[in-house]
Amino acid sequence: MTRPNILFITSDQQRADCLGIAGRRIKTPHLDQLARDGTRFTNAITPCVICQPARASILTGQLPRTHGVHDNGIDLDPDLGGKGFAGTLAGDGYDTAYFGKAHFSTYHTFEPTGTPECVKSSANYDESWYGPYMGFEHVELMLVGHNWFLPEEPPRGQHYERWLFADGRGHEKNAAYLENARNTNGAAQTHHSKLPVAWHNSTWTADRAINWLNRRDEDADPFCAWVSFPDPHHPFDAPEPWSYLHAPEDVDLPEHRTRDFSNRPWWHEAVLTAQPAGAEEHANIRKQYSRIPEQSDVQLREIIANTYGQIALIDHQVGRLMATLDELGLRENTIVVYSSDHGDWLGDHGLILKGPMHYDGLLKVPLLMRGPGIAAGETNDNPVSTLDLASTFTDYAGTTPQLTQHGNSLRPVLEDGAKRDYARNEWGLLPTRAGVELALQTVRTCNAKLTKDMISGAGEMYDLENDPHEMINLYDDPTHAGLRATLEAMIDERPDDMVPLREQVGMA
Repeated sequence: MTRPNILFITSDQQRADCLGIAGRRIKTPHLDQLARDGTRFTNAITPCVICQPARASILTGQLPRTHGVHDNGIDLDPDLGGKGFAGTLAGDGYDTAYFGKAHFSTYHTFEPTGTPECVKSSANYDESWYGPYMGFEHVELMLVGHNWFLPEEPPRGQHYERWLFADGRGHEKNAAYLENARNTNGAAQTHHSKLPVAWHNSTWTADRAINWLNRRDEDADPFCAWVSFPDPHHPFDAPEPWSYLHAPEDVDLPEHRTRDFSNRPWWHEAVLTAQPAGAEEHANIRKQYSRIPEQSDVQLREIIANTYGQIALIDHQVGRLMATLDELGLRENTIVVYSSDHGDWLGDHGLILKGPMHYDGLLKVPLLMRGPGIAAGETNDNPVSTLDLASTFTDYAGTTPQLTQHGNSLRPVLEDGAKRDYARNEWGLLPTRAGVELALQTVRTCNAKLTKDMISGAGEMYDLENDPHEMINLYDDPTHAGLRATLEAMIDERPDDMVPLREQVGMA
């Protein structure tokens, strides 16, 4: 077999169970077909539950406390990023490309940082710049992609923003986005956007990737392309008519959707009530944008229905990408991977969005793989991680990672029935996010999970086989001391290569 192409597709903030094939009442026909054509991992987790650390870990194959991006607002060292899987494959004959939201560097910085993703520095990159960036030889990027922060007018912005404003009507499009086409019963950060779908950044992201695939020569080198959609991240703002695809009264609500801080670690309540550190303007953004108050069932249905609409629009774009591979005769020799950087509580335990409560809705991510050597119609319950993808991609490409890898190739799991004991997650949480500092380490097996704050020693542990909704914290239960000792021993296996905590250059 010739070296395979690699098409890596990600969403942003999508739960593992937000697929029709996973059992929720969501319409994802193309992703369901991708799962049927390949293997779906049912216990895949993220190496960190927020964007920048998770994305840096996917690229480098290293844990956040090693590559240094241990919280949002910290930039990935470009020398390190350039040695991730993209730079490694580019150095061994692959064409590498990136489309959509990158978020390897901070958008909203205190001062200009000079990176192409920094809003304050983006005007320094003219229309001729298409990379290289973080090992990707060709890039077409957007800044942020979540329209709480509207697309910037050029000369600020990157490729999407320049395209959106190119006809002189960018402000009209932003105004259309802000219009709410239907009542959402006061649901937080939720509306039916009137931005025409042709101008939506999910459409644009797929368009640019398809254009790049169509422009390649038939005898070109193999490719590795990352196509990164910025949804279903909040605000929950699917454009009409996609926002109407799922009726709020028909969506599935979490079984347990009430906040309960009893018998939980101290930080569960603290991060929802403490004042974020730093300047007042940044603290206010954290409180208004990153914290959502408790919602009624009616409001939660609106949020979930809109989220489903965002995902359905991405699903449509995935279908277009799969059709393009077929049209170009690339299907048989292309590894296709679909995943997300992290999940969303989406009402579990009365919580929405993300934070240092590592319930499975946030921790687990979809992970679908299709391609040569990958069994079709399979589900795999091994505890794995998107941290494993860098090693997986270099394995399939027949090359050697440039960086020390904390993840392991999934190829033996897919092809040889290899087993995994656990996957890990970590977050060096700075007080600028929620007013508390935490050093969280999490391990998850097929049927148990433990999260421990290495500063205070407090933690939480759940027997997922008997308590799948994570209602009973067994961390201090003496009858489960043996399980705790086993899981803490897994935490202690973390390689001794942490770097010192770094200062943030911005908020996110």
